[in-house]
Amino acid sequence: MDYQSMLAWALPMAVGLAAVGSGFGLGRAVGSAMEAMGRQPEAANKIQTGMVIGAAFIEALTLYALLVFFILSGKIG
Repeated sequence: MDYQSMLAWALPMAVGLAAVGSGFGLGRAVGSAMEAMGRQPEAANKIQTGMVIGAAFIEALTLYALLVFFILSGKIG
């Protein structure tokens, strides 16, 4: 098995794994933020700001995985 066929198999798996991990991370972050806002409604603005920044970082990691997929998929052919 050469490196091109390994890339053709591993790249979509890696992007899928990154997307699943991102989904779990976002779900946990948003769920925790909603729980915190329910417990302390007066701090909802600070909690929401932190949640949005954290969600942006989580999504950025998934976009980096997709970018690496497109860069390395050029080496398959």
